[in-house]
Amino acid sequence: MVILITGASYTGKTALAQRLLEKYKYPYLSVDHLKMGLIRSGNTDLTPMSDDRELTAYLWPIVREMIKTAIENEQNLIVEGCYIPFDWQKDFSDEYLDSIRYYCLVMSENYIRNHFDDIKRYACIIEKRLDDSYCTMESVIKDNAQMLTLAERYGVNYVLIDKEYEIDIQ
Repeated sequence: MVILITGASYTGKTALAQRLLEKYKYPYLSVDHLKMGLIRSGNTDLTPMSDDRELTAYLWPIVREMIKTAIENEQNLIVEGCYIPFDWQKDFSDEYLDSIRYYCLVMSENYIRNHFDDIKRYACIIEKRLDDSYCTMESVIKDNAQMLTLAERYGVNYVLIDKEYEIDIQ
């Protein structure tokens, strides 16, 4: 089984992946770690501040083939990060799709407005962020609204975090 977890920044993708690792003992791949390894090693001219579309175009083919390899070897894997395209399904045949579960985490505007202090407080709970200055209530609302629009447009599975932060993806 391969579990894909995506969503806007600050939605808890990494924390969810860590909880699933602890519960199911599935290893997880952070696409952000892969990104930074490729950038720091000089294997790309992209930077951490490059456009998300450019980063997705560069990273997704690598991640996609890692997912296929895990499935072919009957290995479990959790992949988390914001560089998973919304049309990801087009890259897999039915035999692969049967082994993949996809979840896009989206926080409602109401949730963000009522819990923004918590969002900021837990932003570095698993991974330390180097620069959090761009995390404003307005930017988080905008990013999540965009994610919701894209999730609905592409008809992908999404988890709407509205009143409480509860995610159960058995």
